[in-house]
Amino acid sequence: MLIENEENCQFGTKLIHAKTGIEGHYGAVNVPIYQVSTFNQEAEGNNGKYDYSRSGNPTREALENTIAQLENGAAGFAFSSGMAAISSVLCLFESGDEIIVSHDIYGGTYRVLTQLFSRFGIKVIFVDTTNIEEVKGAITAHTKGIYLESPSNPFLHITDIKKVATLAEDHQLLTIVDNTFMTPYLQRPIDLGAHIVIHSATKYLGGHSDVVAGLVVVSDEQLANEVKFVQNAFGAILGPQDSSLVLRGMKTLKVRLDQQQKTALELANWLENHSFVEKVYYPGLIDHPHYPLASEQASGYGAIISFTLKDEALTSHFLKTVKLASVGVSLGGVESILTHPATMSHASIPKEVREEKGITETLLRISVGLEEGVDLQHDFEQALQTFASSFSV
Repeated sequence: MLIENEENCQFGTKLIHAKTGIEGHYGAVNVPIYQVSTFNQEAEGNNGKYDYSRSGNPTREALENTIAQLENGAAGFAFSSGMAAISSVLCLFESGDEIIVSHDIYGGTYRVLTQLFSRFGIKVIFVDTTNIEEVKGAITAHTKGIYLESPSNPFLHITDIKKVATLAEDHQLLTIVDNTFMTPYLQRPIDLGAHIVIHSATKYLGGHSDVVAGLVVVSDEQLANEVKFVQNAFGAILGPQDSSLVLRGMKTLKVRLDQQQKTALELANWLENHSFVEKVYYPGLIDHPHYPLASEQASGYGAIISFTLKDEALTSHFLKTVKLASVGVSLGGVESILTHPATMSHASIPKEVREEKGITETLLRISVGLEEGVDLQHDFEQALQTFASSFSV
């Protein structure tokens, strides 16, 4: 049941009572799953709101309306994966265009930019977007957009979104922000001046490692029309079953992230003081170089920690011996997920480029789940100490 003045409610309430635009049947408290491919039309030339589910589906529309409200955007769009969302946004650019992109970025994004869209004459300029002077210096007459991850993947660098968006506005460029790590609960890039926000909804928004999805939110109606055209023409849409799973997962986003962030900070501090750990990357640590900006720009620090161990053999042993954390790709689930970027999330980046970026064999990334923090620490400790008992580090 909807309540009056939902826009004045706190974020956790909005998650439950967003205006989906879809009327429930028989008093249903959740949006029905419209598992249909086509819709009956009353008469020729008098088509209804929906005609074919690639072009529009009520369950998908409910999700799209929800994410648009949560990100304070003009419209939302749901895609079949995070990469489908990213690729669909990149379809807004043309041959000869240049895009400035964060130097530290997800491997799949790097791959699609350098190996796919490069075929169509789109040039990518990688810069350290945390340095506004580098961004400014990279702008040419052909630059059409700036693509950011903040926090970045995997090193959790923080870019000043407002400064970059202001610079982009001065040069009539699109500002695109991948907000997967933070979600609209912790950070809303459109409020900071961004034009387009992208999510891999597979991660925190879905939250249960049981759905693959992507979401896009735009800041104005013109962009909405452009993205809608690409979504319908390209056709990489999210199905109604998966749309329903994301809608369900989003209802618990706040309570999940509140707990995950609490545990992440405890674990980051523990890792920082461990003798086998070389370096910890987490913006919630006071000694993180971008801690003041992270505190100003967002309402939390997320639940992703990257860290390096002191030895490659130790890293290999740790991955094989840890028990509570799943070892694999992805993040944002209720279970902790431990990733080895060099062979998993960033494996598509050439080895020499990975190493230049600092993505070495000893780098690990942990997506902190809902396990008790003390149990995660005990598990990590046993994995490290069993190595110590067999080898000298």
